[in-house]
Amino acid sequence: QVQLVESGGGLVQAGGSLRLSCAASGSMFIRINPMGWYRQAPGKQRELVAVITTGGSVNSADSVKGRFTISRDNAKNTVYLQMNSLKPEDTAVYYCNLHDTYGRDYWGKGTLVTVSS
Repeated sequence: QVQLVESGGGLVQAGGSLRLSCAASGSMFIRINPMGWYRQAPGKQRELVAVITTGGSVNSADSVKGRFTISRDNAKNTVYLQMNSLKPEDTAVYYCNLHDTYGRDYWGKGTLVTVSS
């Protein structure tokens, strides 16, 4: 069973930076699956932030392009989200996701990011 553990959330002022990490475990095939970050703000639906394939191809939301960078270390089964120029509207719970070859989605418990104005 795949397990995802996020870290790195917290409180930051607008314009600041945070780096989220997500460590995956529980399967020898983690490194072949896309991993990504989603977020859910209060009262809103969960939305895609960015996804990265094993080969490094990235798909990200327009709202974060130029500010957020997703990367992964396949040797460590870890995906990162570097968030710069944070805005109050980036405030949300950020969830790590892994999509396996059988079409199943695995989720972490989430880490809260709060951006103050």
